[in-house]
Amino acid sequence: MPVLAAIGLGALGVLLLWWSNTPAVSSFADVITNAGRILGLLAGYGVVVLVALMARLPPLERGIGTDRLARWHAMGGRYIISLITAHALLIIWGYALTAHTGVIQESGTLVLDYPDVMMATVAAFLLLGVGIVSARAARRRLRYETWYYLHFYTYLAIALAFSHQFATGADFVASPSARIGWSAFYLSVGSAVLWYRIVCPLRNLARHQFRVTGLNREAPGVVSVHIGGRYLDELRAEPGQFFRWRFLTRGLWWSANPYSLSAMPHPDVLRITVKENGDHSGAVSRLRPGTRVIAEGPYGSMAVSRTGRQVLLLAGGVGITPLRAMFAALPGDVTLIYRASDIGDVVFRDELETIAQARGARVHYLIGSRAQLGGDPLSARQLQALVPGLHRREAYLCGPAGMMEAAVTALRAAGVPRRRIHYESFEF
Repeated sequence: MPVLAAIGLGALGVLLLWWSNTPAVSSFADVITNAGRILGLLAGYGVVVLVALMARLPPLERGIGTDRLARWHAMGGRYIISLITAHALLIIWGYALTAHTGVIQESGTLVLDYPDVMMATVAAFLLLGVGIVSARAARRRLRYETWYYLHFYTYLAIALAFSHQFATGADFVASPSARIGWSAFYLSVGSAVLWYRIVCPLRNLARHQFRVTGLNREAPGVVSVHIGGRYLDELRAEPGQFFRWRFLTRGLWWSANPYSLSAMPHPDVLRITVKENGDHSGAVSRLRPGTRVIAEGPYGSMAVSRTGRQVLLLAGGVGITPLRAMFAALPGDVTLIYRASDIGDVVFRDELETIAQARGARVHYLIGSRAQLGGDPLSARQLQALVPGLHRREAYLCGPAGMMEAAVTALRAAGVPRRRIHYESFEF
């Protein structure tokens, strides 16, 4: 993949930076110290790459997808924490060997006497803390908003650690060109974050004048929010995509949450549908008409297929929202399978029936527990029975993470190639 290749080439460039500024490695202490230097450079490069992956750059969001970017970010975060820890330990060890002192004494000397190392130490602990709260076990115990705002400490950590690279880094102390190139790299990514996460949303608010125009209760605990504005066709939003919405009202203005379009976008109105499943979504269901809105997007790679293949849409619960919009927009032969535990969880049934009748599409409702249905209704065998020629179709999924994981396994077992299975998850 081009993005991964570019990241790999950047890492190679970091190694060349070390090589060009290292005249010789002549002792065991030099080996240890230079191993620490290499890991430190890779860590400094890696944290900026992680920020870039989640900077909401449109080419990445639309070409790769938020879900995959988030997985790369999470995996990369674990590597970066390991690199930072190993960098610190190896530098301390290498310096101690060179100075013929103990590791503990050298640790104190580095932190207290070397310029800006104290700030870098604080940065390392901040990043370690962010890594801990991002672990799966910790995330399950945190509200999304808490987890989201703890991640802002990453920016503080990067700022704290930056100066020590120039103050003590052998690769930068005597090389003005290395300092200029490294600074340009950091500034470029920082500018992209400011542009796409702050400037563009505010510019869109001024241009499009987003406001809540009405709410409609679709099912128990499920509400559609209609958002009006000007020139919305300029956004070029497609069914299946999502925006990050910031509702400018008390209790919601500080948080931008992702919600998919649940209907075809129109030049003067967009619709999202929200299930009351927490403080934020509960407050969204009580919005008043006239509330101003900041919208970031559109994002997402799960847009309408242009391949001409037959399509399977597979929804679970309120995961029907992006697929409802795609159901109305997709050309050709489309089959929708809607999985729900209870009839009360089915959303948009009248709309789905109307769309299916108008275009000659098929809708299958799989409602009830596995025991009630006599087994797994989303097994490969059951899916093949419901959808003739399943292995030739393009498949789009949206629903709970467990359901999507099982559905992907079943589709693969039914012969659907992995490249034709599309989904995105907003779980943090």
